[in-house]
Amino acid sequence: MLSKNIASKVLARCLITGGDFAEIFEDDSINNSISLVDGKIDDAIGGRSYGIGIRIFKDLKSVYAYTNNNSLESLLDTAYRAALALGELKESDFIILNESKIQTIHPIKYYPKDVGYTKKIDILKRAYHSAKDFNNDISQVITSYSDKEQNILIANSDGLYVEDKRIRTRLGISAIASKGAENQTGFQGPGRHMGFEMFDTVDPEYHGREAARIAHTMLHAKNCPAGNMTVAIDNGFGGVIFHEACGHALEASSVAKGNSVFANKLGEQIASSKVTAIDDGTIPNAWGSLNIDDEGNKTQKNILIENGILKGYMIDKLNARRMNMKPTGSSRRQSYKYQPTSRMTNTYIANGNDNPEDIIKSISDGLYAKKLGGGSVNPVTGEFNFAVQEGYLVKGGVIQEPVRGASLIGKGSEVLMNIDMVGNNLELAQGMCGSSSGSIPTNVGQPMIRVKKMTVGGR
Repeated sequence: MLSKNIASKVLARCLITGGDFAEIFEDDSINNSISLVDGKIDDAIGGRSYGIGIRIFKDLKSVYAYTNNNSLESLLDTAYRAALALGELKESDFIILNESKIQTIHPIKYYPKDVGYTKKIDILKRAYHSAKDFNNDISQVITSYSDKEQNILIANSDGLYVEDKRIRTRLGISAIASKGAENQTGFQGPGRHMGFEMFDTVDPEYHGREAARIAHTMLHAKNCPAGNMTVAIDNGFGGVIFHEACGHALEASSVAKGNSVFANKLGEQIASSKVTAIDDGTIPNAWGSLNIDDEGNKTQKNILIENGILKGYMIDKLNARRMNMKPTGSSRRQSYKYQPTSRMTNTYIANGNDNPEDIIKSISDGLYAKKLGGGSVNPVTGEFNFAVQEGYLVKGGVIQEPVRGASLIGKGSEVLMNIDMVGNNLELAQGMCGSSSGSIPTNVGQPMIRVKKMTVGGR
């Protein structure tokens, strides 16, 4: 990684046109992936990505540039060109850097690069066979394995000089159940900020069976009726609604520009008093966790909503200037090719005091959304439409037959106010979140919740 001497020279060059802050982000990443289709290797890909991003602030203006060439000449030229976008040439001082040492909260036992392909393929085959053997109507199973080692260095004109290593591992299983020309799919995608030891606690066979069970169940389900009804949304990936419809609206990238329904509402009630929502980047070995964010700030546990009251936002350095607030360790980016901005890490609705069994018993006529799929959201208004991957009708407080084709339609701010029961079975689920600074690993989560009134789309 870049020496302090080189980093200091480059940062000084960044400020030759009167910039008041400069930053270097060096990123050296190794990615590996293997996929099996019907138990046979479909592809095995490995690659390395390297580059350096340079960012300069001048008041509320920002310019970003990057290069793959880490020679001093190339870096000084990149910094010079970026600086020219902000004004006329001036003298700049030498930047003194102070090296910081971080203590990782994500211990790694088995680095993926030290694990042979045979062991990785064995994981995929175990997942494949457990899914394929679940039922005769499972027509196809696709399993995938991926790992990433990202080494970063962040240096800035405030004197920061810090390095970090990030290791992530993930398994994906997609099972397809077929009957004639009809197909239904179930998916599981466990992942951790962890090495190959993830599979000491994550069972490939369980997740294979679960993906197949969902596909099989939905293949034989009836179509879901449409209408306004009470909905119980289960734990884990059910939290994707909060993530998409509310979480993005609590990121400073939206709030600072007034493109959020929650802008200027700190201290106001924006949710039911049952709801406490948190973004916590410090959970050890969790998929969305980091030791430091992509600006070098330590991650932290940010209380976003407490008992229905808006308590805070997720804030990066540039938007902190715009909002006259402090950064919250929430700045993230996919790689050196992206300028960082405020993003989520592990975002969830906290445990409540209701038992999941009581939530189901309280519903006289409604829907139990056991697992959600993909959806679409208008980030400005919070209006959303999410597919229910696995759903069941509830009659008289009892879960009845499975239904397919269901979708949940609503507005994030309204759903927050309509949550009237929150369970005590919090669970996190893994996903990839795409936004202006690229695709990043994030956890979503919640305990089971009850939304007293919600629009359910059917067919």
